Amino acid sequence: MAVKDRVEAVLNVGLRVPSIMLLDVLYRWDVSSFFQKIQRSSLSNNPLFQYKYLALYLHYVGYILSLVLLTLPRQHLVKLYLYVVTALLLFAGHQVSRDYVRSELDSGYEGPVYLEPLSMSRFTMALIGQLVVCTLCSCVMQTKRIWLFSAHLLPLGARLCLVPLETIVFINRFSMIFTGLEVIYFLATNLLVPYNLAKTAYRELAQVVEVYGLLALGMSLWNQLVLPVLFMCFWLVLFALQIYTYFSTRDQPTSRERLLFLFLTSIAECCSTPYSLLGLVFTVSFIALGVLTLCKFYLQGYRAFMNDNTMHRGMTEGITLLILAVQTGLIELQVIHRAFLLSIILFIVVASILQSMLEIADPIVLALGASRDKSLWKHFRAVSLCLFLLIFPAYMSYMICQFFHMDFWLLIIISSSILTSLQVLGTLLIYVLFMVEEFRKAPVENMDEVIYYVNGTYRLLEFLVAVCVVCYGISETVFGEWSVMGSTIILVHSYYNVWLRAQLGWQSFLLRRDAVNKIKSLPTASDAQLEQYNDICAICFQDMSSAVITPCSHFFHAGCLKKWLYVQESCPLCHAQLKSQAPAASASNSETNQSSAGQEGASDENKDKTQSEDGDDDEEGSAGQEEDDGATSSSSSSCFPLESQTSSFSPSTSDFCTTVITECK
Repeated sequence: MAVKDRVEAVLNVGLRVPSIMLLDVLYRWDVSSFFQKIQRSSLSNNPLFQYKYLALYLHYVGYILSLVLLTLPRQHLVKLYLYVVTALLLFAGHQVSRDYVRSELDSGYEGPVYLEPLSMSRFTMALIGQLVVCTLCSCVMQTKRIWLFSAHLLPLGARLCLVPLETIVFINRFSMIFTGLEVIYFLATNLLVPYNLAKTAYRELAQVVEVYGLLALGMSLWNQLVLPVLFMCFWLVLFALQIYTYFSTRDQPTSRERLLFLFLTSIAECCSTPYSLLGLVFTVSFIALGVLTLCKFYLQGYRAFMNDNTMHRGMTEGITLLILAVQTGLIELQVIHRAFLLSIILFIVVASILQSMLEIADPIVLALGASRDKSLWKHFRAVSLCLFLLIFPAYMSYMICQFFHMDFWLLIIISSSILTSLQVLGTLLIYVLFMVEEFRKAPVENMDEVIYYVNGTYRLLEFLVAVCVVCYGISETVFGEWSVMGSTIILVHSYYNVWLRAQLGWQSFLLRRDAVNKIKSLPTASDAQLEQYNDICAICFQDMSSAVITPCSHFFHAGCLKKWLYVQESCPLCHAQLKSQAPAASASNSETNQSSAGQEGASDENKDKTQSEDGDDDEEGSAGQEEDDGATSSSSSSCFPLESQTSSFSPSTSDFCTTVITECK
């Protein structure tokens, strides 16, 4: 069943490709220039070529027939192609019969066929050809009435009966007329089939639109016709024909530079119409999807296909190509100009693919560095891919600078590749820090601060590159050629890549500064208080040798609480607001906590209660020790950008809060 479904899917696409090719040919065909060439040739006296409007009507009829072939259901499309194949076989039978009659007239031999070896050879070959044609027509039309396709055997039977050659010519014409009448009768009996199909299709479309709407109709046609795969196959056929035409007319081997130019010019030739441009867009989308899928498989194996991201399916690269082609008027340019413009557009598309690969690799590499996984093969795959993403964008930028003169547009184009390399470099530095922590078998002091500075350095370099691009663009606009498009791009680039980045960076800095000030304002727990508390940190699940006390009398590691305050300004347990306190207030709060701890230590009932709670806490502490590895890695990786901090802290802490508050009560 699976094989049958695959065959039907292949037929559903392959049988519709000629309709797209016909639309492409009709779009390229200029009726006015065609008639100008006809008027200069010897066909100008032919009545068929004297009416320009007749050919123009046929041009539009060709469009209608192409659209009908494109939208026909698969069953009717298969029948139509079988009818066309049968007509071609009948034409081949007519050609075989006509060639045999001509060869017999040229030989002039009218005696028995079996007495002349050459005549017998011609008769045998013609008979075999006609029998093959009749058999194939009967099989294609699925009928046992083989005599319907045997009219071309009449000249052979007449020759075998020693009929004169002049009479055989008339018999051959009669067989051709008889076959034509059969075809006309078949067309007449099926004349209402297109009308019935159109009526049924209109009824179904109206019902779908009435029930589900136009959007559902469009999605249904998109899925049934498999338009992305259809246009991709159409473009690949065009590209293959272009390459074959080039190499079939060239005898000399081509150099590497010539091959690159041939590749670009062939692509340029295959995107000169809207249909071929759509084919190139879908082809690029599928290539990007294949590269991203291969990247995920290289990093994670078969586990990569369990969680699929809709943004990593190649659609972004295809849409980018389409927007750039429409904005630059790609299909209206000459072939050589189109080839050079395509080189820049494809550079942008490749840069987008590399950025998507980095988005896939970045969390995997960082998680691998923090997970203490000792598999060398996993680390090799992650590091090798990062090195590729570090070197290849820089190499692309260098190569495109060799072909084009540096200006504002080229600087904007290569800046994306430079930023990709910088981001990969930051990811590799953080990965190295995690590996150093694993090699030392001890956490690196102030790991959170180190990673923040690494990420901050990358963000600063990214911001400086964006500022340089904007400054260069402003100088080009002021001292060079001014244009509305250039000024618009500078404004958009300034807002999204300079102003918003500066705003986000300053917000992150203020959050960290406020968190540090809050931690400094909180009192530090004494040894007696820690012994009295005798519990783990509710954030990292580790024992506390030192801690800070919140105004709501909860104990946390200073570093853990500081990471929490990067996200929100509330207690992780009771969600009370944490506000900065004055030093005097902090000292008085510390003394109050110490005196209360002494009073609680003097009470015998509280001692018994504390001992029982200590036993429970010991059990919780031993349970927390089993999760040291996962907790350490989660706390170490919590110092990434603000979005990842929010997603990593909130779920785990909110789940833990209910348990801790219940136990405290």
